[in-house]
Amino acid sequence: MSDNWIVQNLTNALNTWNSKLAEIWQLVTQSPESFKGGNVWSVIKGIHGSLVAIGLALLVLFFVMGIVKSTMNLTELKRPEQAVRFFLRFVLAKTAVTYGMDIMMAIFKICQGVMSAATSKFGSLASVTASLPDAVQEKILKVGFWESIPLWAVTLLGSLFITVLSFVMILSIYGRFFRLYTYTALAPIPLSTFGGEGTSSIGIHFLKSYAGVCLEGAVVVIACMIFTAFSSSPPNVSDAMSPTNAVWAYIGETIFSMLILVGAIKMSDRVCKEMMGL
Repeated sequence: MSDNWIVQNLTNALNTWNSKLAEIWQLVTQSPESFKGGNVWSVIKGIHGSLVAIGLALLVLFFVMGIVKSTMNLTELKRPEQAVRFFLRFVLAKTAVTYGMDIMMAIFKICQGVMSAATSKFGSLASVTASLPDAVQEKILKVGFWESIPLWAVTLLGSLFITVLSFVMILSIYGRFFRLYTYTALAPIPLSTFGGEGTSSIGIHFLKSYAGVCLEGAVVVIACMIFTAFSSSPPNVSDAMSPTNAVWAYIGETIFSMLILVGAIKMSDRVCKEMMGL
């Protein structure tokens, strides 16, 4: 690394950004079962298991409510087609509540497969790095001491902003894991609504919302791929520009592209909800 303090400021900020980008790739490709060594998943499994009994009780309640609402009198229950329909609904709803954990993980793996297919030709974000262009670095090294003071202030503000954006980005990814765990832990309650014909829309909405959270990983990776293509283009720095203007131009372009990426990550949940029709 150069001994120039301006170059060091920008390089340290870009290194922080690169480390967070690599961490994002590790997180979005990681299963909730292995996140943080599986300790969190053990807690979620315990909560989910304790709610299965409540879910089964609610299932019976919703099932009875559905029968009462769907049949005008008891003679309708004697019809074979009606009896079979109610029996199948109860069996399927009970299966959903009992094996809710397996259903949730199956949806997650399907969404992970979508992400893998989208990035099969791209590789890993861990190999993508942002670096200070040689053209900008050469201009910085030609600056004298007094001229470097305002330039140092510019790079200090820019590097601080880049560092803040990198942490905002990674916090959004951790927030996705929190939502995945919350959905999985509470799954027996909304899945029990499949027991009633009038309440089954709640369970459908729950599964669609969970699938949307799982798909956020694919949206995040695609956004990172777009950012990589954007940031790999050469900076808009000409030979006639002064060092201060060149640094301002580079920092502006870099921060703008990072803002787009962070905004895309923050809006990934909205994008997925629109995709799922929510």
